Amino acid sequence: MKARVTAHGAYTVADIDKRLYGSFLEHLGRAVYTGIYEPGHPTADASGMRGDVLDLVRALDTPICRYPGGNFVSAYNWEDGIGPKESRPKRLDLAWRTTESNQVGIHEFADWAEKANTQMMLAVNLGSRGLDEARAFVEYVNHKGGTYWSDLRAKNGRKEPWNCRLWCLGNEMDGPWQVGHKSAAEYGHLANETAKALRGLDPTLELVVCGSSHSNMPTYPQWEATVLEETYDQVDHISLHMYFENYEKNPNEYLALPMKLDNYIGTVSGIIDYVKAKKRSKRQVTISFDEWNVWYHERKADAERMRTWDWPEAPVLLEDQYNFEDVLQVGCILNTFIRRADVVKIACIAQLVNVIAPIMTEPGGAAWRQTIYWPFLFASKHGRGTAMQLAVEVPTYDADAAAGVPWLDIAGVRDDDAGTLTFFAINRNGAEPMEVDLALDGFAAKTVEHTLIKHTDLEARNSKTNPDNVAPQKGNGAKLGGKGLHLTLPPHSYSMIRVGL
Repeated sequence: MKARVTAHGAYTVADIDKRLYGSFLEHLGRAVYTGIYEPGHPTADASGMRGDVLDLVRALDTPICRYPGGNFVSAYNWEDGIGPKESRPKRLDLAWRTTESNQVGIHEFADWAEKANTQMMLAVNLGSRGLDEARAFVEYVNHKGGTYWSDLRAKNGRKEPWNCRLWCLGNEMDGPWQVGHKSAAEYGHLANETAKALRGLDPTLELVVCGSSHSNMPTYPQWEATVLEETYDQVDHISLHMYFENYEKNPNEYLALPMKLDNYIGTVSGIIDYVKAKKRSKRQVTISFDEWNVWYHERKADAERMRTWDWPEAPVLLEDQYNFEDVLQVGCILNTFIRRADVVKIACIAQLVNVIAPIMTEPGGAAWRQTIYWPFLFASKHGRGTAMQLAVEVPTYDADAAAGVPWLDIAGVRDDDAGTLTFFAINRNGAEPMEVDLALDGFAAKTVEHTLIKHTDLEARNSKTNPDNVAPQKGNGAKLGGKGLHLTLPPHSYSMIRVGL
């Protein structure tokens, strides 16, 4: 199978917002407790944060981390997580049918975020609560002092404000499963009034309004139109979520799903343009894709377990063990975001540790990288700069998710500061290698490096005892020649090609 790709110096999509490589932590399962926080662990610091996990998170260089939810936030009282730990109440979490100890709250998370070299993306509860609690939370976090909430923050050990810039106005409020679920009109009105109040505190905040939980929702895409018509002048981003499943174990169908993602982004981008034109607005709302990942390995079984268990604390829940096939999928998802960098400015992999996550931990023991850690790391490290508009000629196939799925999925990034071009390439074809001629028009290539992730078994996983079963290796499939380079991509493979200029 052959493909031809052309990268031209004059044709670009947009500068990539580094927050495209954001992450997410929710009070769910073991994401927080025995995930990032485990007092008494051999690597734990004085505040109980696991040093081994911090090392793995810092290596990912994820610029933002969304917190504290997720479904959890829609019945969360943020005040439960402040003050002396011995005085904090235990609460029943309705979202995941567990008991929340509140031993980690805003102070602990903010301290962890600073150690992890990431910025906070905080969410307010617009499910069971509303405007006043959101206003108090922002004041507690951001006001310099001299008021009830800011002085209480100082009393609790933090005199200087954290100055969090990015705030989510609730979570998945279109979902009937959500505590405090609302219609689009109800939510749009509440979100708009909350946004106005928060802008009264600080007009420079970035605010994210809830879009559809996924593109199969019966209210999609009318939800986006209704909510944006109500909130457009007050918000900066609209939130979208999508998870990727392969219950049928069909690689071609599974790897076609990013085409559905691309259509989802395109549709909502069109709605943004429509509302902007209707309002004659000069503001440009963009997309925050703040929940995405592969999620199906443990989902159905854990849904059954949750119905019967008796409100446990930090149980094993939704701990998908990712395989090599998921590397290919995550690579295609990230490529989609890069190619849509003109409208997708924020994205958060869900989640960061233990719960559908690239990092796994054992209580009291080891931490290791799941298979999907690697494509996320490569994109975060080398996918910054300017997204290139590539011309791609390649055979296609038809799937249930979309027609005309290209066998080669590729995205390119130009980093002028580093003097590099980076291409992320996935061969969707499991039967044939892909011969790729990559023309570099307007570029003078001097060096090329090929990093490959490949395994003979699509089901191959990493584990505590075999943490490098699926890991990057040096590839030999890229060679400079003529006005570009020639690549050989093995069947079902992920490649990163770095060109020095």
